[in-house]
Amino acid sequence: MAEARLTHLNERGEAHIVDIGDKASTKRRAVAQARVIAQPATITAIMGGTLKKGDALAVARIAGIMAAKKTSELIPLCHPIPLTKVSVDISAESGTAIRIEAAAETTGQTGVEMEALVATSTAALTLYDMAKAIDRAIVLTDICLLEKSGGKSGDFVRTP
Repeated sequence: MAEARLTHLNERGEAHIVDIGDKASTKRRAVAQARVIAQPATITAIMGGTLKKGDALAVARIAGIMAAKKTSELIPLCHPIPLTKVSVDISAESGTAIRIEAAAETTGQTGVEMEALVATSTAALTLYDMAKAIDRAIVLTDICLLEKSGGKSGDFVRTP
């Protein structure tokens, strides 16, 4: 079995952007998640739209979408890619948790895992910002890739 190596390091161990010039364009999709853990009253205020700053869910959704589009400006070695779709879904998971799930899609030479992860992270950070005045103990957690499809490395689905 060939030794696995980090693709963002060259032969001398220096960081570099991966050459995707010879990769085939394929349909690619990634789904990521994040959780926001907070006091029950905070979850109720966020989900009910009663925060003083306004509709946190709408703002977080838009923030997540905008962040996905800016991923290559935030993460140094990410390629700028044309996204064909980004969705951010936010739902109450329990009385003390909100679940954010973002999906990103493209047809191109590189994957969209980072775009989905940046979308969920930014949406979670936005909910924190919108609700921090009433709950400074909010915890952002469980940011992870749930699934990805397309590309040479094949499909991935996180198992529970």
